[in-house]
Amino acid sequence: MRIHAALAAAVAATLLLTLPAHATTRTTVAHRAAGESVSTTLYEAIDALPVADEDRTGYVRTAFRHWVDADKDGCDTRKEVLIAEATEAPMVGAKCALAGGEWFSPYDDLVLQDARLLDVDHLVPLAEAWDSGASNWSAKERETYANDLDEPRALVAVSARSNRSKADKDVTDWLPLAASYRCTYLADWTAIKTRWGLTVDQAEADTLHRLTADCPNEPLTLTLAR
Repeated sequence: MRIHAALAAAVAATLLLTLPAHATTRTTVAHRAAGESVSTTLYEAIDALPVADEDRTGYVRTAFRHWVDADKDGCDTRKEVLIAEATEAPMVGAKCALAGGEWFSPYDDLVLQDARLLDVDHLVPLAEAWDSGASNWSAKERETYANDLDEPRALVAVSARSNRSKADKDVTDWLPLAASYRCTYLADWTAIKTRWGLTVDQAEADTLHRLTADCPNEPLTLTLAR
């Protein structure tokens, strides 16, 4: 029996040495519970994303009620993000009208001084979320996703031009123009998909593995939303 055990250990060690780097650390978020804190790494999180075909059947943007004023302070989600991400704070007037201020758009390395030139982007687009599992959620869950102020990576203030260029594309078809931001973008994409239990299709999974091979295997800490 000792010989068999030693042989099995040797075979296992050999397999670990020959597997790709991501595959050696494959983990899964088992028994998901909303509110649970998860600590992992970028590579582990990518490996753990469930792979499934995407399906956009029935998608309409209005399935995700967005830009709500959840805390009833007069500022909707879009304005809350613009205020939070300003590098120079704007003046906030009646009905949350914004004047002045300055923002940095990480997608294209632009500094903008007019809130009207910015969009607030769902880093993982609403249509992509629908394709990846949100079609099965309740209306309230989709509303929460579309207004996710609890996860700083979920919503990002960027130039309207860059957001229109991205539209609802995933990482297979679009990356930020600013090359220095791409590793952050890929890590944030992975964190959001993990937070919400969303799937990736095979092309998306392959792209994440390939592109992050040149990125640090950084730690990821997040709270599960569902």
